[in-house]
Amino acid sequence: MALIEFCLALPVLLTITLTGVETANLAITVLRVNQLAMMASDNAGRVRSSIDEQDVNEIMAGIRFAGSGIEFGANGRVIISSLEGNGQTGTKAGNKITWQRCFGAKNVTSSYGLAGAGANDASLFFGMGPAGQKITPVPNSALIFAEVRYTYHPIVVSAFMADRELSAIQAFTVRDRAQQTLTNTKSLPASAQRLCDTAHLSAT
Repeated sequence: MALIEFCLALPVLLTITLTGVETANLAITVLRVNQLAMMASDNAGRVRSSIDEQDVNEIMAGIRFAGSGIEFGANGRVIISSLEGNGQTGTKAGNKITWQRCFGAKNVTSSYGLAGAGANDASLFFGMGPAGQKITPVPNSALIFAEVRYTYHPIVVSAFMADRELSAIQAFTVRDRAQQTLTNTKSLPASAQRLCDTAHLSAT
């Protein structure tokens, strides 16, 4: 009798257990995605004096390593944008995306525009971020804004939880950096730079 009762209860117990495992894994992944966004923005904002393509490559290498546990390179994309005042006056005054770099194989673009956006108009006057929560750079400095997109795949089967699109944003003000232009002192070719076009979609 006990064996029969166990067999009847097993599908229910298994379903509850697997659903709990999936929910816990999703919660951990959401935390990791937010941490990756914070890591990208914070590290890019910490580079002093000036920032170079080689610095960006090192930052992205850190993102790749930190996200290896969730296969971020293959299933995600981080977009780092440097936002600063556009130097315009009157109705064209606002902010511009000075440079933008990306990592990951997920084919997505920034929600706020590509590099150069806002340079000649006030489209980014209120900065970057969700409606009602936009943030702007402090005068004579820049804001590093990181966007992370990630496709979550369930660890068991899709019957318990379908694929989900996760996203996170973080912003940090640049610290002690007078030169905001992204340099290339090592003369890295375009193939070695973390550009944001479709030709640079890569998990590595």
